[in-house]
Amino acid sequence: MSPTTQVTTPADGALLDCRMQKKAVAVSELRFGMFIAELDRPWAETPFAFQGFTLINDRQLEALRKLCRQVFVDVTRGAAPGSARASTPTVDLTIPGFKITGTSTYAETFGVNKEIRRAAGLYLQALSLLHDFVQPLAKGSTALDGKAIHDVAKELAESVLRNPEALLLMGTLRETTVPAHARALQVAIYMMMFGRFLQLERDQIHLLGLLGLLQDIGKTRLPAPLLEKQELTPEEEEIFKKHVELSAHIVGVASGLPPKFASLTLLHHERQDGSGYPRGFKGYQIGLLGSIAAICDAYDALVAIPPYGKGFVTSAAVNGLLQGRGTAFHGPLVEQFVRCVGSFPVGTAIELCSGETGIVVADNMLQRLKPKVMLLRDPAGGALAAPKLIDLAGDPQKQGGGSYRLRRALPQGTLKFDPLALFS
Repeated sequence: MSPTTQVTTPADGALLDCRMQKKAVAVSELRFGMFIAELDRPWAETPFAFQGFTLINDRQLEALRKLCRQVFVDVTRGAAPGSARASTPTVDLTIPGFKITGTSTYAETFGVNKEIRRAAGLYLQALSLLHDFVQPLAKGSTALDGKAIHDVAKELAESVLRNPEALLLMGTLRETTVPAHARALQVAIYMMMFGRFLQLERDQIHLLGLLGLLQDIGKTRLPAPLLEKQELTPEEEEIFKKHVELSAHIVGVASGLPPKFASLTLLHHERQDGSGYPRGFKGYQIGLLGSIAAICDAYDALVAIPPYGKGFVTSAAVNGLLQGRGTAFHGPLVEQFVRCVGSFPVGTAIELCSGETGIVVADNMLQRLKPKVMLLRDPAGGALAAPKLIDLAGDPQKQGGGSYRLRRALPQGTLKFDPLALFS
């Protein structure tokens, strides 16, 4: 698989205790990296947007000190009391130089049940176009035409603006498609979704989608066995790193793409502290789009199924990003990305306390640990006669009481299903 920033993450990811076991911690003893699961006062009386978050900055800590005497932490999702985790945040080497949020707002104009069919067509079209785009190179030609990919990137972005959940659900199909192109498309979806969350301009979100699709296109020029290896030798890593410049060359000779687009494809493996490649850029030199690309690419590399990723559950991938906050990745953008994807992003396979399993189909921005879930299998692992939609933020007594509570996230590819069949 591709080398990424080295992080230490739990092998099994988050596990939510169905009996609600919590560890009480005095606010004076809090440490960065702890997951704040519950307060000693109602969440509605606080400025926190979500019920449950990882403590990662001084603003959060100051608010907790003003509002609470003690909190309850989930040690399965963050640092444990008495651990060696640093009591001060990671030094942020990000050099100020660009705004990370815009002012554009996008209403959800279609429900996921309506947008999913249009998204399905765009998803498959994008995969086909990525495959066709580099075919002239195999025949010795450099007459590459990027107009079709440019156009489909715009259509993908418009789908994300209408409803980002539809394309996220389509991304669960990627283990059955062309892996390298499917990973590029998934990164593009994350980048467009994140751009929407940051309220960037429409043209910027279009550009993020195009960048996600093409910034790794150079991998098609590398030996396939190299891309499928879990561990690379130092010599193989140097060969692998050449895919970045190969991507820039490929898009640089193509028609139908934005001016200077090739320079953007060089940025997603650069790191804030200068430890990345190919140019060793730092901070503001990477820019907003490059910093977004780096975060989304690294996140997907952690959650993607092997051999194209590490196969971590989402919470473990988030912890991996947080460990690189301010050194590998732009600190404030990492914080925003964590808020954007939440604890259980749409498309995440989950297990309930009842033993039933299903797929997250909609987020709950006010209660991130209680998304909407489409149940697919019973506690014995048998397929349900029909998918069953459960809103975990609803009345638990009407939905099976305590059994309908999240136990844990499962790795990608655990549940095989057709996204279109969820809403038929």
